[in-house]
Amino acid sequence: MEEGFRWKVLLVEDEEFTRGLLTNSLERSGIEVQSSPSVARALTLLKEFEPHVVITDLDLGPGPSGVHLLERVAEQAPWVGMAILSAHASPELAVGDGHRIPEGTVYVVKSEIATADDLVDVVRSSIERRVIRDSNSASDKVILTPVHGEVLRLIAEGLSNAAIAKERNTTLRAAESMVQRTFLALGIRSDADRNARVLAVRMWQQGKVIVR
Repeated sequence: MEEGFRWKVLLVEDEEFTRGLLTNSLERSGIEVQSSPSVARALTLLKEFEPHVVITDLDLGPGPSGVHLLERVAEQAPWVGMAILSAHASPELAVGDGHRIPEGTVYVVKSEIATADDLVDVVRSSIERRVIRDSNSASDKVILTPVHGEVLRLIAEGLSNAAIAKERNTTLRAAESMVQRTFLALGIRSDADRNARVLAVRMWQQGKVIVR
C-alpha cells in the first residue's frame, strides 16, 4: 500500500455500542471509517464518502435490512467490497422475503471476530472478492468505471502519481488514493513480491479490462 493511502470503510450497524466498538477497532488499524445506523443514511454516505468496502449487519431494526443495502450497493457501486457481520451462523436462515446476499459478499459471524486483525481480514477479503466480471464475454474481464479507466490509462503511459495528480488537476494524495482504488477495482494487491503497476498495465495490454 502506497504511503498516504488508507482504506475507507462504510460501517452500517444499528446498535450504537457495537457500532462504536467496530469503528474504534477499524480506526486503530489505520482504516478511515464512516458509520451509519440505517440504510437510508448509508446510501447517502455511499455517494459522499466513496468507500472501498461496506460492512453491514443483517438486522438493522425497522425498515430495510443489510441485504437490501447490499443489493443497492451492488447495483450502484459494483466495484465496492461488501461484507456482512451477523449473529446468525447460517445466511440462508438469516435472509428471507425473497432477497439474496449479492455474489462476492463476505459473510462473517460476529462471534468469530476476536481481534482488530480479524476485522482487517474481513476488509481485505471483501476487496479481493470484488473483481467485476463481464457476463457477456466468454473470457473473464474486469469492468472499471470511467474514472478508474482513465487512471489506468495514465499508469499505462508511465505516469507517476505526481504526474497523474498534475494531469487530473488534483492533489498528490488524491491521486495516490485514485491509483490504489484502481488497483483494488482490478483485484490487485501490492506487496513485496508483486508490483501492482506492472500487473495493472499487463491486464490493460492483454485486453482484460472493460471501461463503462
